[in-house]
Amino acid sequence: MTGKAKPKKHTAKELAAKADAALTNRGGGKAGQKDRLGQEKGGHAKMECPLCKVTAPDVKSMQIHHEARHPKIPFDPEKINNLHGSTAAAPEAAASSSKPKPGVRGSLKKTGDEQK
Repeated sequence: MTGKAKPKKHTAKELAAKADAALTNRGGGKAGQKDRLGQEKGGHAKMECPLCKVTAPDVKSMQIHHEARHPKIPFDPEKINNLHGSTAAAPEAAASSSKPKPGVRGSLKKTGDEQK
C-alpha cells in the first residue's frame, strides 16, 4: 500500500525550468552567431577593439578588455569601433556608389543608354 506516499518523479518547478531552457533563445549556435558578433543592429556585441577586433557590449567592458590585453597602450574610447553606428551608414554608402551592381550570374544589366 505505498501508492499515496510515493513521491512525484518531477516537480512543477523542474518541468517549468526544463521548458524554459528548451524554448528560450540563449544566443548559441548559428542562430545567435550574428547576435554575438554584433553584425545586425540588435546584436549584443556593440563595441569592437581596434587592435585585436574583439567585441564587447559596452565601453566599460571594452576598457576592462583593453587594460587586461593591451596594458602598454593607453585606453582611448574615441578609437573604439561602434558596430551599431557603422551598420546604419553602410546602406547609404552602398546606394550612393556609381558602380552598377551585377545582375543574374554576375552579368551587368544594360541600361537604355548603353544599348544604343
